[in-house]
Amino acid sequence: MSEQQKKPNLDAEQDLNSETQNEAVEALLEPEVETLEEVTENDELAKALEEVAQYKEAALRAHADAQNVRRRAEQDVEKAHKFGLEKFAKSIVNVADNLERALTSAPDSGEPDPVREGVELTLKDLLETLARFEVKVVDPHGEPFNPELHQAITMVPNPELEANTVMDVVQKGYTINGRLLRPAMVVVSSAA
Repeated sequence: MSEQQKKPNLDAEQDLNSETQNEAVEALLEPEVETLEEVTENDELAKALEEVAQYKEAALRAHADAQNVRRRAEQDVEKAHKFGLEKFAKSIVNVADNLERALTSAPDSGEPDPVREGVELTLKDLLETLARFEVKVVDPHGEPFNPELHQAITMVPNPELEANTVMDVVQKGYTINGRLLRPAMVVVSSAA
């Protein structure tokens, strides 16, 4: 064989060897490429799942915030309904005090007195109206002194009563829906 004939055969063999090597390399690299593609897909999937989790958490927080805002608004409305009359009630209880003072200052002669009866009926009607709106009288005569409901004006020694007992009520107190509107002004007994 001549050298020229050997050369194409050599070239053909080299091509064949090179193709075989390429195929072998590709066969070896193919699982790695697939693994890389899977890793890339897994990374993308993990990122997407993480993003979904973040959005879910944000949605839950937004929902919780909305519920808190709604609950606070409901509480504010409830308080407004309960205590919306507070300023008005504070002014009206002074009218009740004045009617009571009018009754105590007018002597009871025993004879029918239309003015006295009118004042008594007006006071009774006013107190009933206040009670309908949850404004209640605090008249602690004879009860133990409670600093949450009473304001002591003075303390007087009295051996007949236990110490810190309300002896006299100078001005009645009032509550509205369980909250103190005005404390009762009282005289408290002290130890003798």
